[in-house]
Amino acid sequence: MQQYHAQIYVTLRPSVLDPAGTAVCSGIQQMGHTTVDQVRIGKYVEVGLTATDEADARAQLDTICDRLLANPVIETYRFDLTPV
Repeated sequence: MQQYHAQIYVTLRPSVLDPAGTAVCSGIQQMGHTTVDQVRIGKYVEVGLTATDEADARAQLDTICDRLLANPVIETYRFDLTPV
């Protein structure tokens, strides 16, 4: 068995409106940073797991992301996986 560390990034699909991102973008512009024209808000999650190999770890993470961390209707995810 091998230990892995995953860094998971969950973001809204490009077609989904992001009101929180719009509010943050407005705040940034009000601070005087007028060159910022878009902000998208997402989630970052770190997970430590044990798997037989990298393929097993990726399969576990896909299941975790699909069923718990991301809403596949409106969000996408990607992850970086590192052996520990």
